[in-house]
Amino acid sequence: MQVYPLKFRPIYKRRIWGGQKLREFFGKDIPEGEKIGESWEVADLPEDKSVIVNGELAGQTLGAVIEKYPEEITGDKHFSGPFPLLIKFLDAEDILSVQVHPDAETCARMGKGDPKTECWYIISGAPEAVIYKGLKKGVSREDFTKAIKEGNVAELLAKVAVAAGECHFLPAGTAHSIGPGLLIAEIQTPSDTTYRVFDWNRVGDDGKPRPLHIEEALESIHFDSSGDNLSVTTVGRLIECEFFKIDKGHEAENSEMLLSAGKMKTLVIISGFGTILAPEGIGVKYTAGDCLLVPARYEGVMCFAADSQYLTVTV
Repeated sequence: MQVYPLKFRPIYKRRIWGGQKLREFFGKDIPEGEKIGESWEVADLPEDKSVIVNGELAGQTLGAVIEKYPEEITGDKHFSGPFPLLIKFLDAEDILSVQVHPDAETCARMGKGDPKTECWYIISGAPEAVIYKGLKKGVSREDFTKAIKEGNVAELLAKVAVAAGECHFLPAGTAHSIGPGLLIAEIQTPSDTTYRVFDWNRVGDDGKPRPLHIEEALESIHFDSSGDNLSVTTVGRLIECEFFKIDKGHEAENSEMLLSAGKMKTLVIISGFGTILAPEGIGVKYTAGDCLLVPARYEGVMCFAADSQYLTVTV
């Protein structure tokens, strides 16, 4: 196999809170008029698997290629899947439900679900855009249970004003929501387990309230932690946790950056465009809105044809 940066076909997800910003901002070919809330850029879940769209591996799934070439892609000849990341773009045209994702201990205790830790990189936001990030200090399980019954859960969450360029860390067990008018890059562990605890008293497309998962949510929320303890970063090393590391890069037009071999990395292109070149082989073009998996065995040069911002994700 000749290693090269892999590009993938996005997996679009219709959501009640979605919009058309992925088309407007990144030029993605989403269905016109549909409420597309998520574009899964790199995924290796049982029901959703990224398909490669470039080079000799085009048409194969990410998981299948790693199974064939584990050392070339991951750097570990004994690697066993799934791919350890799920990377998405989120278009929150409307507010998301208040929800929580469990940690490994909670999944084991309940006998179901997959743990999920995530972070949100704010790509763009409407004026006065906010997220809800964890509980206010001192909120107990009893307080939260009462708020669910009374329909005022949001009053117990830490409401945080956000701006483009910020990265917010949300470990498993954090109650959270995204306010309207935000475009976000979400980097997370490979899980789609979500327990919805409050949905702003709205109804779904069928005119009925969407299902809630109150018992599971109460079991999953870390009531001994508050939103005051959750980090926000804007430059350099954005996130360093046990599951992934994220670094923010900003390069000027006509600059270059060496992509060294030795470690698998995923590039999330926030703005700009250019080409990745290797000493031998064809170049791989990229543009804003692309996510590229750079195999551990690959070495090349990233050439920036325009002023560019990007995230480098490693595990």
